[in-house]
Amino acid sequence: MRYAVYNSPINPLINLRIPGMLTPLFSRFFISVLFVLLFVVSGNAQNWAGAEGLLAGKIVAASGPKTMVLEVLNHSSLSAAVTDDIRRNLLTQLAVLGVRFVAPEQAAANVRVSLSEDMQSYVWVAEIRQGSNAPSVVMVSLPRSAVLTVEPAASAMVLRGVSLWSQPERILDVTVIDDNPARMLVLDANGVTSYRMQDNRWLLEQSVPVAHSRPWPRDLRGRLVLRRDKDHLFDAYLPGVYCRGLTGPPPAMTCFESSDPWPIGTDLFSLNASFTSSRNFFSGVLSPGVGNQTTAPPFYSAAAVPREHSTWWLLAAVDEKVHLLDGVTDQVAEKLGWGSDIASLRSGCGSGWQVLATGAGAGRSDAVQAFEVAGREPIAVSTPFEVSGAVTALWTESGANGVVAVVHNSETGGYEAFRLTLTCGR
Repeated sequence: MRYAVYNSPINPLINLRIPGMLTPLFSRFFISVLFVLLFVVSGNAQNWAGAEGLLAGKIVAASGPKTMVLEVLNHSSLSAAVTDDIRRNLLTQLAVLGVRFVAPEQAAANVRVSLSEDMQSYVWVAEIRQGSNAPSVVMVSLPRSAVLTVEPAASAMVLRGVSLWSQPERILDVTVIDDNPARMLVLDANGVTSYRMQDNRWLLEQSVPVAHSRPWPRDLRGRLVLRRDKDHLFDAYLPGVYCRGLTGPPPAMTCFESSDPWPIGTDLFSLNASFTSSRNFFSGVLSPGVGNQTTAPPFYSAAAVPREHSTWWLLAAVDEKVHLLDGVTDQVAEKLGWGSDIASLRSGCGSGWQVLATGAGAGRSDAVQAFEVAGREPIAVSTPFEVSGAVTALWTESGANGVVAVVHNSETGGYEAFRLTLTCGR
């Protein structure tokens, strides 16, 4: 794919004389060809020097002119040749500023530069690690010469949904327990109901009510977390209420009034957030936090973005924007067109992890789509999975191999829970 780029100034060819040319006609032809070649070479060259110098200066300002190891990762549409040029020029700029490059075990600073892009700009982010100190992050951006056109990768992965359960009352969350026979827990406003699989059907096992002294908010939300240690089978979280489920079968449950934070991560990536019990969103107080970040804007849902040495988090915020927390900075993506429900999924496809997000539209139908975060920009990697109604919840399962989606069916008025998974290939 070719991208239009900024053109460097071209000096007009005036009074050009070419020795040895015998005829004016051939001379004019040569001049025309040379002009075209100069235009093509110039028209396909982006001037990176300013960005390279600016980023090198920010790196040295953050780390000092120390011994260093530099790694450059390309998450953008730039070619490998251009990426190599940028790396060489960064090394030169840093050396001019007094940096010495040594083996990793001798380096005082390890610097990882990620080359990414969005629709309007190239964004270069440098993560600087020095000893046991928290990493520093600096970045530069430079405008694209043309808006990025992303070739859809929607057919690269297939998002599939399997219906788990449906009922007239609002479903808050569902979890399937892979026992023999399999069991399923359904959380709604009344409590937790357990089912067991028999003859390929879910049969009622027991319903355990949730005790609460205050009325539920109108837009009720809830979360089921599978535990499975000793006599502790699951936890249920509702506004102002925590319930501990005991191992059965059938399970028993004890509920308490509680303002403890809800777990919004998985078994692999732990993150807790305080829920605003009188509303339907999280306040933004995080524990243990994302790196140095323990507060965020109020948000509806969150999705982990595992990286090689850290975990970033995407938040679908109350301000209708998507915030990316990397442990140091809070960046905003305003034009993704996502709704208020997002969740992480470990598929093994692509980078291994994807983010599922609902659409921002309102109406009788909704859709869920899979995205990968390339650099810092989410890119669609599946076709939308369409449902007959509005998605009211997306929760990552404990092992992160699936996502539970709850849909308010616009035709029947009831609720249905699906298990969403991704498969690789076209």
